[in-house]
Order: sequence, then structure tokens, then C-alpha cells
Amino acid sequence: MEQKEELGLTVKKSEDFNEWYNQVVLKADLIDYSSVSGCIVFKPNSYAIWERIQKAFDDKIKRSGHKNCYFPMFIPESLLKKEAEHIEGFSPEVAWVTKAGNTELSEKLAIRPTSETVMYESYAKWIRSWRDLPLLLNQWNSVVRWEFKHAKPFLRTREFLWQEGHTAHATKEDAEKEVMQQLFEYVDLIESHMAIPVVAGKKTDKEKFAGADYTTTVEAFMPDGKALQMGTSHLLGQNFAKVFGIKFLDKDEKEKFVWQTSWGLSTRTIGAIIMAHGDDKGLVIPPRLAPTQIVIVPIIFKENKEAIIAKSKEIAKKLRAKNYSVEIDDRESYTPGWKFNEWELKGIPLRIEIGPKDIEADQLVLVRRDTNEKITIKAKDLEKKTEQTLEDIQNNLFKKAKEYLTKSIVEVHNFNDLLEAIKSKKMPKALFCGQISCEDAIKGKAEGATCRCIPFEQKLAKGKCVQCGSEAKYWAVFGKGY
Repeated sequence: MEQKEELGLTVKKSEDFNEWYNQVVLKADLIDYSSVSGCIVFKPNSYAIWERIQKAFDDKIKRSGHKNCYFPMFIPESLLKKEAEHIEGFSPEVAWVTKAGNTELSEKLAIRPTSETVMYESYAKWIRSWRDLPLLLNQWNSVVRWEFKHAKPFLRTREFLWQEGHTAHATKEDAEKEVMQQLFEYVDLIESHMAIPVVAGKKTDKEKFAGADYTTTVEAFMPDGKALQMGTSHLLGQNFAKVFGIKFLDKDEKEKFVWQTSWGLSTRTIGAIIMAHGDDKGLVIPPRLAPTQIVIVPIIFKENKEAIIAKSKEIAKKLRAKNYSVEIDDRESYTPGWKFNEWELKGIPLRIEIGPKDIEADQLVLVRRDTNEKITIKAKDLEKKTEQTLEDIQNNLFKKAKEYLTKSIVEVHNFNDLLEAIKSKKMPKALFCGQISCEDAIKGKAEGATCRCIPFEQKLAKGKCVQCGSEAKYWAVFGKGY
């Protein structure tokens, strides 16, 4: 029993969400803390999830003609400062390199907080003619933003992993198509792979990316009553093009500035998966992203050990032939109960149990991680039932999360109701005038809640702003964030 108590979670998700989260990331063997404050070690269990996310999204963008590249992580101060609004937005978070050995550098180097400036210096050299457009590049890398808030693994760390796409186009129309195309690639990735529903919309001017014309976003809502920005796609317009001199000779023989976009999604999505789907037993990983989708646990006794191990290997071989990732847990020093608890803690979607009685009856027992339901199947139905069950787990996780999001978005018509919704860990949708002063006032009075987005799905915005009473421009969603 001592082993079990040490292994399992000691708090319930509904009672102490923060402590529950901290225990899951450690006990499910996702991270280790680093001696560098605010940074974490991605252990194989979490990095493998990131690799699955990477592959899914990389396949998507390559199909639409994007290519991967890599730029230096060091950005000269003069380069970073070229776009004034951009550096102003990032300056509090920039980490600087000032020395090489004992020698002071002649110019400080920023450790990449984002790559616009270092990439666009090259874009200005590479783009000459309309034939060079569109330029569709993406890089997978790490960035450093020297946060001073309390670090939270995956959600808020000083270094994190992400992808950042940077494209250049001949026309504003083409650039805007790119912005929306990538935003809805994120929607599909997050909803169909991570099983997390999102609200897609536009950020207010106050919340947009520094240096952009506008920012679009996908926002999720977590079980602790906070919104989480899952990915963003920005129209940079010609702001950076004019600063860096990214020009091209168009078909009409006139020289023009390019139109640019950038878009990114990071390892905070791993944190979202943990929070959205995890339960009091630990992690629950959606099958499409699970590094191990199926674990086979043989129920072994001395007299039938060889037969059961042989049957387990036979099952694993059949499933691997169908491209499922499978592990056999035949460790002899642990009881089956201990193994069940460990694999549940680590979130493996499907467990297959096989013992002597199952071999006699030519059957198997499937155990779903999402519902803990045990399903006895005939051995001949293995492949069909496995496929059905994993698909059902994926769909069920999304369905549950969608029901939670729908229930959490509440329409409010005055400020007191907005405040009450925030206090009740809901996501209020309210009429809004769009003024920055109103946004600041709401943040100051509503426990730090911000405008998460102006949803693309809008009904007629007829009425008064929830804060100032002036004529509303649109419906907006508010919430506390990370």
C-alpha cells in the first residue's frame, strides 16, 4: 500500500486545482524542475506529446506549401529595436547576452523572444520580384521571455518551445487569407487532435501582437475558470516591410512593399491537454496524441507465465501492424494493480488485460482511460474493437470538453453580471464598445479579467457597452487568463 500512496495523487482536481496540476506534471513523469529559475526539463513523456503535435501540424503546413527553416537565436540590439512598437511590447521580457568569456560585446545580443526582426533582415535580401512571392517559411524552435510571474510548467516558463510561421505576400488580400488559413489550421489541430474546443476570434487593439495590424486567436477555457490562448495568427501588414525594406518589383513594374503574417503555437498546449482532460487518477491523453496508445498488462501466475506473455506479444504484434503504439508491461516486481494505477496516472488511453481465464475463453478485457469502463471482447474482434474504442475515447473527450465550454460561456447584459460571471469561474460574453479605456476599467474592476477575443461568430450587437454605456460595436468574450 505504501507504493500506491506514493504513486497516486493526493488531492482532487475539484478541490485544489493548482496542487493537482503540479502533482500530475511530476507524478506522470512529464517534467523535472531545472536549477534555472522559471525553466523546466521536458521529460520523454511530455516531449513525445510535443513531437506528435509537431508532426500533425508540420504535415498540415507542408501540404499548403510552407517550408521549415532555422534562424539564429541571437538578435543584435540594433535589429530588435528597428520596429519601435514591437520592441516596446517585448522589452520587459528580453534576456540579453553582454559578454563572450571575459570580453564585453560591442553590441548586446537579445536571446530570441520571437523571430520577426532576425528573419526579416534576410527577407529584405531574398525578395526582389513578384516571382519570389509568396515566401512561406516556418521554424520550430525555442524562445526566451524572461517572465517575472510565478512559473507554471508548460503554461508560463521563461523558455518554451513553439513553431513560428512567417510569410510574405504580394497583396493584403493574400496575406489576410494566410492569417485565416493558419488560424483555422490551429482550430482543426486543437479540436481534432487535442480534443479541446476553442473560440476563434480577433484580439482587441490593446491585446494584439506588438507591431501587428491585428491579431486573431483561438481561446480555450480551462476547468479552473481561466481562459487559455492556444494559438495566434497575426496580420503584420507592411509595418515590418517598411522598416526592413522588404520590397519587390511587381508585374506592373512598380516597386511595392510586401504584406506579412506571423503565427505561432507553443508547448502551452500540453498544459491545456493536462488541465482539460485530466482527472483524480492523473493524466488523460487523447488517443491521437498519445505516445503510447495501448498498454497490455498480462496477469501472470507462475504456471502460465509463458503462455500469457506469448499471447501478449501476439496481440501487440497485431496492433502494431495497424500502426498503434503499444507497450507490454511484463515487469515481475509489480502487481497488476500497481501497474493499472501507474498507467492510469500516465494517461494511456486504452489498457488491455489478459489472464489465464481470458486465454481459456479466447477473450480480452479492454479498459478505457476516459470512463474506466471495462469491455470484454472476443480475441478475434481485437483490431475492430480497438479502433472503435480509441475513436470513441477521442470523441468522448471532445464532447465532454465542448459541453463544459458551452456551459461556461454566459451572456451578460450589465457590469454586475459580468463581475458575477468572472467570480463564478465563467466566461462572460458581453456587448462592448472596443475602447481601450473601457478594457482597462473592466480589468481593474473584474479581478484582472481581459477581453479574450471578439468572436468571429457574432449575432447583431444592438445595445450598450457593458462597461461605459456607449453604443456597442460587437459582442466580446472576457475572462481571467494565465
